[in-house]
Formats: sequence, structure tokens, C-alpha cells
Amino acid sequence: MKALIVIPARFASTRFEGKPLVNIAGKSMIQRTYEQALKAPFEKDVYVATDDQRIFDHVIQFGQCIMTSPAHQSGSDRCFEVFSHLNQNYTCVINLQGDEPFIQPQQIDLLYKAINHTDADIATLQLPIQSTEELFNPNVVKVVCNLSGMAMLFSRQSIPYIRAIEQAEWHLKHQYYRHIGMYGFNSNIIPQLMHLPLSPLEQLESLEQLRWLDNGYKIHVSTTDFSSPAVDSPEDLKTVDNFLKIHPEFAG
Repeated sequence: MKALIVIPARFASTRFEGKPLVNIAGKSMIQRTYEQALKAPFEKDVYVATDDQRIFDHVIQFGQCIMTSPAHQSGSDRCFEVFSHLNQNYTCVINLQGDEPFIQPQQIDLLYKAINHTDADIATLQLPIQSTEELFNPNVVKVVCNLSGMAMLFSRQSIPYIRAIEQAEWHLKHQYYRHIGMYGFNSNIIPQLMHLPLSPLEQLESLEQLRWLDNGYKIHVSTTDFSSPAVDSPEDLKTVDNFLKIHPEFAG
């Protein structure tokens, strides 16, 4: 059961142009993400997918990279293009975020196992929310699952609403979860996903996973307890520096 791991990487970014190439303790962010993907404990091929020649030229010095169309609206669309281009018999495609340089191999394995050992079409991850700041931050996407571990809704809003309780205490009365934006896809459904139009909920929240829910696809959500900093803006590099001081084992 061989998997394809794809790491989409764009140079153009409103908040942090060129961030895949930013240096983190002697290595680029995209190289760190790629090397973590290689450690996943299953048979796989790993590719970076980009539309920028600078990223392509950098990645081929240490790994595999494919140039993709600049017209894609999401990282998943870029992953699907790579899957179609390679035309191999992969059982699943795993879409990692290029701005997660400390992603753990065990987290990638959770996606792989969910796709290969459940009846889900898509797999993703969630992390427990620990603070009011996280819970009410619209940049932190929340997820609600049913008792079988399948996603019911993703939202930038704090869900569920707890009636008759002060909002400052919500996270103490119920375990909320933040969505970790990486996915595993059953390769059999990718041709269908590639042609889905934008859905109503997706347009409202600007969350591509709502397109799949709107169209009836089953998304399995596994829980991880490991939290590492993502890099969305230059200011996040300070958080990365602090993380490496606490966890020097990730600096290598």
C-alpha cells in the first residue's frame, strides 16, 4: 500500500512572500518539512509541488519536485495535479502543509492508517484547544465530529455554542478541537474531487474541506497531542526560535 506524499509550496504569499525558502536553523522550511515526510513509517514517494522556479531549483538539490499550474486555488488541487501527472498505483495521497517544518512522522502515519483502515474518503487531524484565545480566534479553524470520528462541520466560529455559560469558561466545560490542515485522500475518489465546484459553505468560510462535506464525502478526524509552530508570517519565526530552544532535538 504505497502512498504519495505531496507538499505544496508557493512563493507568493500576502503575509510572508517566499516563506518556503526561509532559513530555520540552517535549513529552509520546505527542506525541513520534506525531511520529516521522509521519516513517515510506510512505503511512499515524497514530492514538493510548486509553481515557482526558485522553489523548484532549491528542492531538487535535496529531493523531488514537480512544477504545477499557477492557476490552482488550493494546495489540494496542486496535490491532485501531481497525482495525475505521476500516474502510479498509489493507494492514497497525503497533502502536507509546507509551513509545518516540525510535523511528526507519527502524525503523518495517523492519516495513512485512517485512509487505509477505515471507510473514510478523506482523513485529517485535530488538536485539543486549551485556551479562550484559541477558541475565539477566527484564524483557528474548529472541527466537530460525530461519535464515529467523522467530521460534521469545520468553522472559523466557535462551535458548539454552550448555552447559559460565560464564553470565557466554554473551553473548561467542553473539549473543543482545532483542525490541523493536512489531509489523506483515498486515491479512488481524487478524480471526483478534482472536478467539484466551490460549495456554498466553502465560499462563506473560505475552507476547502467544506466543499467535500457539502458533497457528502466522509472525513475521518484523528486526534494528535503534538503541537508545533506553523509559519504564516515573519513574526512566527520568533515562535519557531522559542520552540527550538525548548526542543533542541528538532534543530538538526
